[in-house]
Amino acid sequence: MPLTDRASLPHEARSALEQELASLTLLQDVVRWGFASSPPRDVTEVIVQDEFTHDVVMPWMEGSYLVFDTT
Repeated sequence: MPLTDRASLPHEARSALEQELASLTLLQDVVRWGFASSPPRDVTEVIVQDEFTHDVVMPWMEGSYLVFDTT
């Protein structure tokens, strides 16, 4: 899954996040990853773009969020 970094993360943090998210290919994977995290992360919001595309928002760290584009 490609990562678009809108927060200008330091290179090490971005690489670590890319590695952590690399195996997530389905929305189900994302939700399971969130609940397996410590502390657990739940979907904060689902933003409907159209009938096929939704943005899934989850908390990440220190007030930051991850947004997963799903189709």
